[in-house]
Amino acid sequence: MRILGWLVTTAATIGLLALASRVQIPMAPVPVTLQTLAVTLAGALLGWRHGGLAVALWLALGAAGLPVLAGGGAGLAKFEGATAGYLFAFPVAAALVGALMARGWDRSWVLAIAAMLIGNSVCLAGGAAWLAWQGQSMARAWASGVEPFLIGAALKAAAGGLAMRWLAANGFRTPR
Repeated sequence: MRILGWLVTTAATIGLLALASRVQIPMAPVPVTLQTLAVTLAGALLGWRHGGLAVALWLALGAAGLPVLAGGGAGLAKFEGATAGYLFAFPVAAALVGALMARGWDRSWVLAIAAMLIGNSVCLAGGAAWLAWQGQSMARAWASGVEPFLIGAALKAAAGGLAMRWLAANGFRTPR
């Protein structure tokens, strides 16, 4: 039964990630999506191991050709283009948020939002680092890969943090 529960929650998480990837505002070089909200919630709800693994499995499905990435995208080319740094950072962000929530950060709305902000920051840092590695200056990588996403990251962090605080107040605990 434990394996069945793991499979169901992993499949549901992958479905949430795929759905969040469909919600997008096209921008160059990277679209605005709800992926970072889903990624951080995956870690917060499932814990660092299961959340990070579920996100990694979602990415593997996208790499294998299933249309689960931003805008229904798929394939290995997504892991070489402008969005690759964000994608590589997603499992790390999920695991980090899961670890913070498991340590009680969900018991304060300030800490819950901070955990989500940290997760979003990991994603943005990965994206900017990748863009810089691809030949952009750090100033240009910041301007195109971080700055346009700051307001959205703050809003998604607030929504995710408040949701986790509400869940914690109602008895939910992030698995360790």
